[in-house]
Amino acid sequence: MVAGYLEGVGIHCPVLFRPEAEIPPAAVVMAGTRTRTVPVAEALAELGRFTDAFLQAGCRRIAYKACATFDSTEDGNIGPAADYLADRAGVRPVLMSAGFPRFGTTVHQGYMFYRGRLVSESIKRFDPLTPMSDPDLVRFVGRQTPHRIALLNHAALRSGADAARVAIEAFAAEGAGHVFLDTTDDGDVETAAEVAAAMNRVVVASDPLIIAYATRLGHAMQPDPVPSPQQVDGPTAVIAGSVGPVVLAQLAAFSANYPLLTLDLLDPAGEEGLVSAALGWASGRIGAAPLAISTATGPEGVAAVQAAFGRVEAARRAERILGAIAKGLRDRGVRRFIVAGGETSGAVVDALGIAAARALPEGPLGTGFCISCGPTPLSLYLKPGKLGADDILLSAVEAMNQWSSGR
Repeated sequence: MVAGYLEGVGIHCPVLFRPEAEIPPAAVVMAGTRTRTVPVAEALAELGRFTDAFLQAGCRRIAYKACATFDSTEDGNIGPAADYLADRAGVRPVLMSAGFPRFGTTVHQGYMFYRGRLVSESIKRFDPLTPMSDPDLVRFVGRQTPHRIALLNHAALRSGADAARVAIEAFAAEGAGHVFLDTTDDGDVETAAEVAAAMNRVVVASDPLIIAYATRLGHAMQPDPVPSPQQVDGPTAVIAGSVGPVVLAQLAAFSANYPLLTLDLLDPAGEEGLVSAALGWASGRIGAAPLAISTATGPEGVAAVQAAFGRVEAARRAERILGAIAKGLRDRGVRRFIVAGGETSGAVVDALGIAAARALPEGPLGTGFCISCGPTPLSLYLKPGKLGADDILLSAVEAMNQWSSGR
């Protein structure tokens, strides 16, 4: 998604999914990692591999992008990632920022609001992996790091970048290891980006600050334009592993037009049996029309699966199954994948063995479209599970159809 925004403003931003992938010449490079919900040691090892690759390639700044809502737990990875990058850079304090005003997620006085409500009173409190029960992000992220977190609030940011830099230096002198910046509106984002670009600090932030920060740096370094890749023709499949009312409504709209198979993670057939059954169901349908395979379920279904396997293992089970199904579909000729859910997207990309991709500029459906690199490219639309209108899966199918027909 971030790379798509940058491509849309003329900044070439290749996306790497594996640290051993070749890093092409570009002003900005994005790494797609799976570090949000894995154990801290595993997350830091992954971050370290990409950091080593980027530094060896000559990258001068590294920023870590977290989810807009800073999805995490008290044992989560945002604080440790910030500490790791600060130690590698030898610079503190780290600049932190959450939220995405464009999509109704804001941070004011350090408190997060999701669609106009405190995040702890929103649907985010039901997230199966990272339920957000504490809206005070300074306090919440502070449980993940031994370093004190200071707050630069909306009023301070409205005073301008120069005043914000003075305040940050004062926090540093007082021993703050991190500074959290409000994201009350887009004005806060622009001021924060100006500060980050001028101070050369480590940045750990959600989409809007990463985009604004990278845009400022990229426009100053942009090489010659790089043409967008060719679209891929072929059969289309939807893979949905997210949970909650948003994706369920999207799947309901899709199933009114095209076939949908919903898998039960409690099926006694087990993982291999579910994969085999899903591919058997899909095999005779591939190419006739788009199809969808999902593990999405409602709150009662989620609770039952978590009771059987545990919260984390339930999610990993779904990811393994859907990843294996995606690989099987690719082997049977599917060339276009629409994936709902951030963790599911990571599982599918990993299972398909995709090392790098080129994001496409923002279009009517926003960002998330990309073309995989390699001898057999795939068209992908990777979307967060909780974003998009009810008809977004249908709209993504139509967008891919228009590309293939040249319309």
